[in-house]
Amino acid sequence: MSSFAKEVVIANLEEEMRRSYLDYAMSVIVGRALPDVADGLKPVHRRILYAMHELNNDCNKPYKKSARVTGDVIGKYHPHGDTAIYDAIVRMAQPFSLRYPLIDGQGNFGSVDGDSPAAMRYTEIRLSKIAHELLVDIDKETVDYVPNYDETELQPVVLPTKLPNLLMNGSDGIAVGMATRIPPHNLREIIAACFAYMDDESISIAELMEHIPGPDFPTAGIINGRQGIRQAYHTGNKSIIIEELPYQVNKAQLVEKIATLSKDGLIEGIAHLRDESDKSGLRVVIELKGDFDPQMVLNNLYAKTKMENAYHINLVALTNNQPKTFNLKELIAEFVQHRREVTRRRLLFELKKARERAQLLEGLAVALGNLDTVIELIRSSKNRQEARERLMSRTWDTSTLMQLLDGDTGLLTGDSKDAEFGITPNGYKLTKFQANSILDMRLHRLTGLEQEKILEEFQAVLEHIRKNLHLLSSPADFMQVIRDEMNDVVRRFAKDQDRRTEIIEAQLTLSDEDFIVPEDVMVTVSHAGYVKRQPLSEYRAQHRGGKGKKATTHKEDDFISSVFIANTHNTLLCFTNFGQLFWLKVYQLPSASRIARGKPLINWLQLREGEKVTAVLPISEFNNSQYVVMATRQGRIKKCPLMSFSNRRVNGIRAVRLWQDDELVNVGLTQGDYDILLISDAGRAVRFDENQVRPMGRTAAGVKGMQLSADQQIISMILLPDDSADRIALFVSNDGHGKRTRVSEIPAKSRGTKGVYILPKKKRESSKMLSAFLVAEGDGLFLITDRGTLIRTAVDDISLYGRATAGVRLMKVHEEEFLVGAAIVIDDDSQENGEDTKASKEE
Repeated sequence: MSSFAKEVVIANLEEEMRRSYLDYAMSVIVGRALPDVADGLKPVHRRILYAMHELNNDCNKPYKKSARVTGDVIGKYHPHGDTAIYDAIVRMAQPFSLRYPLIDGQGNFGSVDGDSPAAMRYTEIRLSKIAHELLVDIDKETVDYVPNYDETELQPVVLPTKLPNLLMNGSDGIAVGMATRIPPHNLREIIAACFAYMDDESISIAELMEHIPGPDFPTAGIINGRQGIRQAYHTGNKSIIIEELPYQVNKAQLVEKIATLSKDGLIEGIAHLRDESDKSGLRVVIELKGDFDPQMVLNNLYAKTKMENAYHINLVALTNNQPKTFNLKELIAEFVQHRREVTRRRLLFELKKARERAQLLEGLAVALGNLDTVIELIRSSKNRQEARERLMSRTWDTSTLMQLLDGDTGLLTGDSKDAEFGITPNGYKLTKFQANSILDMRLHRLTGLEQEKILEEFQAVLEHIRKNLHLLSSPADFMQVIRDEMNDVVRRFAKDQDRRTEIIEAQLTLSDEDFIVPEDVMVTVSHAGYVKRQPLSEYRAQHRGGKGKKATTHKEDDFISSVFIANTHNTLLCFTNFGQLFWLKVYQLPSASRIARGKPLINWLQLREGEKVTAVLPISEFNNSQYVVMATRQGRIKKCPLMSFSNRRVNGIRAVRLWQDDELVNVGLTQGDYDILLISDAGRAVRFDENQVRPMGRTAAGVKGMQLSADQQIISMILLPDDSADRIALFVSNDGHGKRTRVSEIPAKSRGTKGVYILPKKKRESSKMLSAFLVAEGDGLFLITDRGTLIRTAVDDISLYGRATAGVRLMKVHEEEFLVGAAIVIDDDSQENGEDTKASKEE
């Protein structure tokens, strides 16, 4: 019993537990789990990079075994398990984990599938190029050092990084009672925000977000909604939604999850699932069964797998060894302050070294100015000690020295500890250090060329001292040094580093449209109101005069009434003959085969008896700078701001108030300064300035656009921008003939006039004008008859004729068959092998 301690310490159990737990918690928080706000590194990462620096394991040196570095880190700085250290090394080398990897690895360092890296004895590493920017100037007393765990080595408290690494690469960590999760960002954007903060330290977080719109993940993806980012940057924590293989989602586990859900019947429609990812990038192929809608399968995948995932932002880091939740501005401010301190300490270190060198060169300059006397003094001395004492005991001529100083005696160094040395009223007195340097000087330094080199070096050192003193006393120039260094980093590492992660402004609830591939399709509407969409690739191009191919089947009392081209993501403004407007997405229309009828349009639009869609305007977005122009059958014209139609209503709205027996014929978009061209079925056209029609309310009736006879009606409207003087119009009549004509041949008149003829008298007696379009080289043309026959031909094959000529045959029509629809295809690839027939020019 005598070997045991006899002292008994009385302690309050509650207090002891509280103190011990807090000590343990702070040890974990400070020593392991949380990054420092200055360099953005946890202790293990900082120690790894510093150990590699001490090993000269640089980016331009040969690789070293990972085991070698791991051993150095354990033995010198981080007395923990080798697995924890090697895992940290692996993460810093993975391009899918860090936006800007800090370690250049050679070998197997794992994959996005969750594959484990090779053992540390097989892999090799070295610092990446960008990692050197975290360690630059570390040997210039820029940061504080503390002893390692056994006080045999020194290690830096933080690294003197030039890069805002905490935002650049982010960090994840779970401590005791707190956690951090900081996403990676784009380096170029962060530096721009730092500059903005340097210019105005009172800058708001919203203004900083003009430079940093949000995180930029190494795995790209889409951030769904900017509101979560705003809240995170203001308060320090929030959740945001990303998609397209979200950051830190294991691809192999995701594929396995999809396969399991398909096997268990929780997701239907998947026929085959293949992972085709390789070195060129990620690629997972999901083949669907023929009768399943791919958009519905995607909806299920997003809902039941991590194809859509939440990333929780928690901006917690250490400052002065204390954890704190930061906002965006505070993070940037801490980094800028760190750069100020590092740069100040570096300049002071360089100033100290320069002054030490200047003191030596100052003594040599004095000696060279008194060379003969110095040589005689040394030769006449018995030994080194006597020579040194004699050099120090007398004063020396300063003419050469003062010439170098250019009168600036403030740069003289001497010995700051003793005012008896340096320049005095009687001359210059050498210090012991300077006297020894003179005695150590080799004889070859006394040659003229070597003397000149000494004096030149002294001048250069003095200039360096002047520069550093100026920078330390001039805040503006001091900050410019920091700017220049950060700009250099951007130039070398982020000049061409575009943002990888897309940010959606408003948080969206994913709908069918989010899974629809944008593509141009042909939309066909029949007289009875059947509608469908078809890929343009289903139709081969034919030359004019071809026989065409069957576009759809139809009943005896039905025929194709209209056809137009739209993108699957467009909003269709559906204008009816009653002047009503309905909204419809193109992707909502049924995709049918070439000969299918489609489905009744009334399934989507609440039409009244006798009402049908007569004009459709595809819209990609609504804005305040465009106008919708509408033309009616009786020749009236109306202009209304596009934004007037942006609020969608299920029951539709009134787009134009129609007079008795009038109908809406056509609609178009303008910028407010177009010419309007109206064409009647009687072969006349009138052209007038859009400004002759003032903007009107949604329910207005419009004004007269063209004067018509009782048996005439408007069949087309063409909108002409200012630069359309050389544009070509295509005119099509219902007997299958048509022509191209320059719009400049149609003179501008006042609205409300009869216009000019665009068909000769003989042609007007036998046929009626059907359609008119603006066309360009490479366009294609669809023509459809009332029997459902369709042809696709190149506009370039149609001859160019004058305003009053008849034109050429575009399509052969049978007896009692007429054209009822035409549409233009932009950039038509119309010269494929097709069924060609020789076109006949009308006599």
